[in-house]
Amino acid sequence: MIKRPIILASGSPRRAQLMEEAGLNFRVQKTDCEENYPESLAVYEIAEYLANQKADAAYSFITTADEIVITADSVVALGGAIYGKPADEKDAYRILCFLSGKIHTVYTGVCLMDKDRRVSFTSKTEVFFREFSHDEIQWYISKYKPFDKAGSYGIQEWIGLCKISRIEGSYSNVMGLPMDLVYEGLLRF
Repeated sequence: MIKRPIILASGSPRRAQLMEEAGLNFRVQKTDCEENYPESLAVYEIAEYLANQKADAAYSFITTADEIVITADSVVALGGAIYGKPADEKDAYRILCFLSGKIHTVYTGVCLMDKDRRVSFTSKTEVFFREFSHDEIQWYISKYKPFDKAGSYGIQEWIGLCKISRIEGSYSNVMGLPMDLVYEGLLRF
């Protein structure tokens, strides 16, 4: 399969879990990068832009010609607005109240890079939420503490089991890394 050394430049435990479950050998090295983007970007361009920013910050991680760095960023979008990681409990509550009973889109931008080339792409998944009661939202936030997750939720947690009626697109994309596209991209490297 994939023989080249892989560096996952991400602190996300879910991305690491997906890479492990896909059978990839990799090491994790976190990037420290501001997640800012130009206001002029279309909603579907933001995640890929941020993944490329992270790749710029992670370029120095590559120490040999055969190493490949993977960076990614996910955003939740609804009605032209972006819902990233919540600032605090109150913000998580506000976001989940807004998403309740609606269809939103998860975009994950990914960048694959070695010393000589860079490839980036975006995956899109539509997520159909059932309505949440206020008690359910408060319980979810207190139990799962979704402060490191775009849109204030994890599909692999209670919300995914009990409050998502369906998705159209990649499940792993909603977790933070579209493994089908990542794997195909790594094969091309």
